[in-house]
Amino acid sequence: MNRTKKLVVVLGPTAVGKTAFAIELAKAFNTEIISSDSRQFFHELNIGVARPSVAELAAVKHHFIDFISIQESFSAGAYERAALAKLEELFIQNDVVVCCGGSMLYIDALVDGLDELPSDTAVRNDLKVILKEKGIESLQEELKLRDPVYFNQVDTNNPHRLIRALEVCRITSGHYSSLRKSSSIERNFDIVKIGLTVERDWLYIRINQRVEHMMQCGLLDEVKMLIPFQDLNALNTVGYKELFDYFEGKHSLDKAVDLIKQHTRNFAKRQLTWWKRDQDIQWFSPDDKSALTSVISLVSN
Repeated sequence: MNRTKKLVVVLGPTAVGKTAFAIELAKAFNTEIISSDSRQFFHELNIGVARPSVAELAAVKHHFIDFISIQESFSAGAYERAALAKLEELFIQNDVVVCCGGSMLYIDALVDGLDELPSDTAVRNDLKVILKEKGIESLQEELKLRDPVYFNQVDTNNPHRLIRALEVCRITSGHYSSLRKSSSIERNFDIVKIGLTVERDWLYIRINQRVEHMMQCGLLDEVKMLIPFQDLNALNTVGYKELFDYFEGKHSLDKAVDLIKQHTRNFAKRQLTWWKRDQDIQWFSPDDKSALTSVISLVSN
């Protein structure tokens, strides 16, 4: 392993302050940032995914933000390959590169590599039929019965993730959670995982404030322009699906905003549950004025 090259992964729940912290960290090492926020990959998504501002993007060069269309497919496997290639390029000029984001699967893909699990088109198609005819609730109920551990980790409103997990469960008659990779692929660079977290009540306040700010910044108009594409997988995500339902008259605007807050809080809880299993993460509070200095010292050693 090349210990002179380090990837510093800044992770944590949504709205905790990862972007600002990662930018200051990247500035300290005069380096660049690789995003691992899968929702920020897309050109068309801005306000609802809390994309870094123009000023933030200008302060430090970012990669994998606003680089593909929602009509394109970009899996965790594709991200792993592209991010590793970008790192190889960046490490020529930089000893340290910062990775920032909250997409658990994409971070795991980059850091540990993806699992080579079985697949079966017929099984997958059967699950897609169930989704279409009986709704996502049916898939949620089956996964809860088959693999309660993964059910408590996954975004249960993401049909793609549910179908993939159930596909493996049905093929193997086992638990998807127990078949996922138990050992990581060794990378040719060192990895430092920095987790940011705050007290849960304060995090939920931040989430609620962020949603209010998004609405003030024009999230409703952003979603309205995307109505023709609402069936795409990229738009089956918090902040968009609730407002699509509003436009279809399923509930009021106030209710839609409340649901965005609730679903975002639920997602933050799943993020923290996911990362609890990783003993390599060193946790800091972004509100601690000494946190950045401590992390810089940690990375430098």
